[in-house]
Amino acid sequence: MNNKQTSSEIASLASQVLRDKNSSKIAKSLAASAISQTNTTNQTGSEMETKASGVLRSDKYNDTTQALAASILSQSNKNR
Repeated sequence: MNNKQTSSEIASLASQVLRDKNSSKIAKSLAASAISQTNTTNQTGSEMETKASGVLRSDKYNDTTQALAASILSQSNKNR
């Protein structure tokens, strides 16, 4: 079990992304995952780990999307 949770700073960022009609589909997906891990013991699923890893390896995503991806990966299952 992973006991890391989304920080209030990332949760706020994720909320902004979800409300922004111009946010990309992947940014909204990462934001939703980050929100789902706020104040819970939920951890990142393997599919979301793969998506977040791809974002961090690519130069095409903005800083906000990359920050969300990094947060998601930091909450992943280390045994996977």
